[in-house]
Amino acid sequence: MDMELRQLRCLVAIVDEGTFTDAAATLGVSQAAVSRTLASLERALGVRLLRRTSRAVTPTGTGLRVVAHARRVLAEVDELVRDATSGHAHLRIGYAWSALGRHTLPFQRRWSRAHPETDLHLVRANSATSGLGEGACDLAVVRRPLDDRRFESAIVGLERRLCAMASDDPLARRRSVRLADLAGRTLLVDRRTGTTTADLWPPDSRPATEEIHDVDDWLTVIATGRSVGITAESTANQYPRPGVVYRPVRDGEPIAVRLAWWKDDPHPATQPVLELLTALYREA
Repeated sequence: MDMELRQLRCLVAIVDEGTFTDAAATLGVSQAAVSRTLASLERALGVRLLRRTSRAVTPTGTGLRVVAHARRVLAEVDELVRDATSGHAHLRIGYAWSALGRHTLPFQRRWSRAHPETDLHLVRANSATSGLGEGACDLAVVRRPLDDRRFESAIVGLERRLCAMASDDPLARRRSVRLADLAGRTLLVDRRTGTTTADLWPPDSRPATEEIHDVDDWLTVIATGRSVGITAESTANQYPRPGVVYRPVRDGEPIAVRLAWWKDDPHPATQPVLELLTALYREA
């Protein structure tokens, strides 16, 4: 079906203004153009949308439904245009499990002071690109390399690797643990976005693994004592949970925190975000 936005705008204008003459004035076209545009829309849909008398123009029953849909479509189009043309006015930063841990609030506050013209929104998106590949964000915080050549990334800092366990777990009495302490345990992993796999252990002493895809579910299972998890330090800062404790993994390599962006269409704020995050991690 060949339908145009100008036809929908014309229909809404007629209904809102009440006459073809007033709709023409609002749209900046002639009354004849309004009549032709409405007629072409009715032909395209094969239905009558308006009742016309010498005194008023009112929608038919079908017209009322079409007008309601038209308003939603036009609102979505207007939002699309605002989003596409806002440039520096909005900045969405995606993350999968945890944003920036203890640096999250300082980052938000420093950003708003230094760049009040750019609204910052943190978006949780549990995908391999933290929502970047899905269009949910403009930049993404990721904690493992992105193999997709569409994206560029840079390391902004390092985080300790921690073990999450039930608060009554025997290991919870220790100040830290080693990977070997977990070899006989069941490890909860998120293969899409997580930083931990059984490859951290030698082949002959790897723990059993169970897959999970959400940090809240991960914490709920760990609190039962049935499993343990290994995660970045930021998770402990962002998700304290009764019944769960975090202990440093002494022989676990630090986790690199990366900022990722579209290679061919970087957001204008990419460089200042990169500089601020690097400074925050350097201050730690």
